[in-house]
Amino acid sequence: MFLSSLSRRERALLFFFASLLLVALFGPELMPVGLGGAPFADDRGWQNLPYAMDVLSNLPFAALGVWGLRWLHWHDQAHEDVQDAVPHRLLAQPPVNLLDCAWMFFAGLIITAAGSAFYHLQPDALRLAADRAGMTVAFAGLIGCAVCERISARAGWAAAWFVLGGGLLAVAISQQTGNVLPWGLVQFGGMALVLVLALAKPVQGAIGLRLGWVIFFYGLAKLFELGDYAIYEATHHLVSGHSLKHLTAALAALPMLHALQAMGRETLRHNPGAAVVTA
Repeated sequence: MFLSSLSRRERALLFFFASLLLVALFGPELMPVGLGGAPFADDRGWQNLPYAMDVLSNLPFAALGVWGLRWLHWHDQAHEDVQDAVPHRLLAQPPVNLLDCAWMFFAGLIITAAGSAFYHLQPDALRLAADRAGMTVAFAGLIGCAVCERISARAGWAAAWFVLGGGLLAVAISQQTGNVLPWGLVQFGGMALVLVLALAKPVQGAIGLRLGWVIFFYGLAKLFELGDYAIYEATHHLVSGHSLKHLTAALAALPMLHALQAMGRETLRHNPGAAVVTA
């Protein structure tokens, strides 16, 4: 009965998440090589700040997170003002579930900045867990937005919470047992899902989130991470691949900001009197 109420894409998403869960529960343990990438190429300090570049390169996450949250706050306030001025039947309703996922995503960027900086100040297993926990919040919000765009709004909100809960559990398992298989499934399985969704046709009411650019920046960040030492040597110790990874990964927020701002302009254009109210 439940399955019959789902669309074809919703059933496929449910099957995908169920498959990841089964692999996480019954798959072989996967032990990490090193400590989440440590030691890193650039170990230089600045003033009294150790590993300065790997710490400070997290600032773009925080900046874009704050930018996104400020925009979402403005949008919510503008919509409330318009509701008071425009008859409800004439008011175009915003995609509430997608916006909720966007709140989670941008908040996750700020938490990621804090967690990653905390980790890079003194890399160890406990701090790595804090780093991954912040990333999980951002992943959950991103995947929720992607599912809202390509599958359905109700599936997007559910997917965000599934990834958030599963991701935090995966972080705890990795911290307690050393098994990184569940965490790998969250990170790479989640990005594989976003890649597949990027190839799918947007659903009605989608805001135009360009998932292909998100995948591009994520993939480029991974390449920088893999080339940490090589890039550090090639740039004559100017910048390491890991620092570039942080900077590039933060750029994955730009397609989200662009889509939300475009949606805001469309909302104002289609709601009579809205532009006057929000001016």
